[in-house]
Amino acid sequence: MAIVTVSGEPGCRTEELARNAAQRLRFEFVSESRFAALISEEFGDTPIPERAWIPAATSVLARAAMDQNLVVTAAGAEALFVNVPGTLRVFAMARAAWRTGTVMVEQRLDRASAAVALRGFDAAARHQRKERCGRSGSASHEFQLVINAETFEPDQTAGLIVEAANMLGITGYGCLSASAESQIQFQARLQLARHNIVPAGKATLKRKPFGHPSEELFANLLDFYRLAWEYEPRSFPLQWDKQGNVIEAFTPDFYLPEYDLYVELTTMKQSLVTRKNRKVKLLRAIYPHVNIRVFYQKDFQDLVSKHDLVERMPTL
Repeated sequence: MAIVTVSGEPGCRTEELARNAAQRLRFEFVSESRFAALISEEFGDTPIPERAWIPAATSVLARAAMDQNLVVTAAGAEALFVNVPGTLRVFAMARAAWRTGTVMVEQRLDRASAAVALRGFDAAARHQRKERCGRSGSASHEFQLVINAETFEPDQTAGLIVEAANMLGITGYGCLSASAESQIQFQARLQLARHNIVPAGKATLKRKPFGHPSEELFANLLDFYRLAWEYEPRSFPLQWDKQGNVIEAFTPDFYLPEYDLYVELTTMKQSLVTRKNRKVKLLRAIYPHVNIRVFYQKDFQDLVSKHDLVERMPTL
């Protein structure tokens, strides 16, 4: 996968130089407005809070990166695919006086009005980055290439980006593989599930309250993978008194009908784990035909891999 992210201070003509770089590299160009359109296509009318923008953007870009290499520009773009090989992060900066001049030309303002506008743009950019990335600024070490926009025209700066991409071997990377995309999607979807965000077109059914936040998280994750599930659909009697009355039963948290699998989530508290393991052992002895698994939140991905769900998932 080859992805070039282009960030910059307001007034540095960042989108223009990113578009030029994409044309030279023959990569697909994704701007802030294109991000909004892609996210809208994926999630419909579901509002995506800024704090969930990074996993949402990662999800839609990972899918796109299976077919083409990308140049992207947006606030916080450098936080995307941080540890993924084949990425080049670029940042454009300049003095406020020079950026004011750019605003004057682009907004057709006098210098005083442009200076006021630039301060507003700077404040808005800091706020948006804070919302998306948890901090208002970026450090130079986050980028492989930092460019003074005053020194070069956007077309020249685009040439520098192309040279840097060639030197780092970025242009030699192929598209994202299906297995790598699945791993990236899993992490992105897990983060989005924490915000109760699911894909567009998913039927919404009234749910009864979950007994624990981890259960709601797991349900959201199943929704993201478009897997049918039932919450606490059945109780299994485990012990009876002499009159035949049920004195102990076990109700697994989830049932996945497509795989005929019951799932019981548990916590790290050992006393609860011990009690649940005893019940599961009894259930398996009394109902040997019932397929059940107990696992922790950290085992979500193990469940996906074990049951070959990744290969059978529809691509988001």
